[in-house]
Amino acid sequence: MVIEISCKTKKWGSSIGIIIPKEIVDKENISIGEKIVVEIKSRPKAGDIFGDIPGWKWKRSTAEIIKEVKKGWD
Repeated sequence: MVIEISCKTKKWGSSIGIIIPKEIVDKENISIGEKIVVEIKSRPKAGDIFGDIPGWKWKRSTAEIIKEVKKGWD
């Protein structure tokens, strides 16, 4: 059976861990020490989708660009 959940990673010593929600633990009857398989899918980055733009460098933060766009609208 495949169940898809979304969770945040958390710092755990020098590693990163995830927490499986109690509802899933109960539903799947997962016990401490049991081996499970976790499939990792990360969100693609814009460069992965559109490719690199040669010579393009982000010179301003998003907040700076938004501030500039809002000038004159206040």
